[in-house]
Amino acid sequence: MKRGAGTVRRLRKLHWADWAILALLGLFFGYVWFQIDGTLKYKWRWEIIPQYLFRYDEEQGRWVANILMQGLINTVRISVLAGLLALVLGTALGLARVAQNLTIRMLARTYLEFLRNIPAVVVIFIFYFFLSEQLIAAFRIEAWARGIARGENAWIWELFFGDMRRFPSLISGIVVLALFESAFVGEIVRAGIQSIPRGQREAAQAIGMTWADEMRFVVLPQAMRKVVPPLANEFIALVKNSAIVSLISVHDLTYKTVELVSSTRAIFEAWITTAVLYGGLCFLLSLLFRRFERAER
Repeated sequence: MKRGAGTVRRLRKLHWADWAILALLGLFFGYVWFQIDGTLKYKWRWEIIPQYLFRYDEEQGRWVANILMQGLINTVRISVLAGLLALVLGTALGLARVAQNLTIRMLARTYLEFLRNIPAVVVIFIFYFFLSEQLIAAFRIEAWARGIARGENAWIWELFFGDMRRFPSLISGIVVLALFESAFVGEIVRAGIQSIPRGQREAAQAIGMTWADEMRFVVLPQAMRKVVPPLANEFIALVKNSAIVSLISVHDLTYKTVELVSSTRAIFEAWITTAVLYGGLCFLLSLLFRRFERAER
């Protein structure tokens, strides 16, 4: 207990260099504030921001999420669904990267190298304009989604996907984010698999396990524990990268902020608030994953 208390005191004690960095940051933000307020003659209107976070619905008699919080909820929804799909695809790619068949390994590596070395915005435009619209039309997804939006159980679908009238663009954004992130998840899983001592794999083969059973019962359970920290970091990166889906009219936080700026001209207030919302969400996720890692230990 004494050693733990001493550690806490040392962590709380700031060095002179910490104070210098804090002073420099204060001077920097003060300079930016002065330039905006003085040079640009910008009129701050922070008082209008709270009403775009929450509003009072007189029909329902309660406070409900307004434009910015709606965007944040959609961002969380998109990130979770895309993250789950990326985990499934990435695990499959990681297994393919260490497969015994050379063709499978080369196909998986080609896919990974292609997606890891081109910008996400290029991926989203290629998928959306060349594949997504054709697939949506072929499977009549738009008509199906509109039919659900008019049904009695629409609220169940809206809980997971939001407004079903915008389902086609939402699912396009989720799929393209998952495809892009799966390349990074695949490399993380591949590294985790290869970190398992070869002796354990040889022992599994010695008792007659097939390659699939070896991966399922011996390698993957250990590998997935090792890759939790990098996967957590990748999910936080996915939350930030999800902003690119606003380019295909997915109503996430970035898209809603652009709408707010267009209607109010409160440029700095809107984007600073959005930065705080993204930062707060990512910070909470980092705390959650840190606690999860400690529990795993």
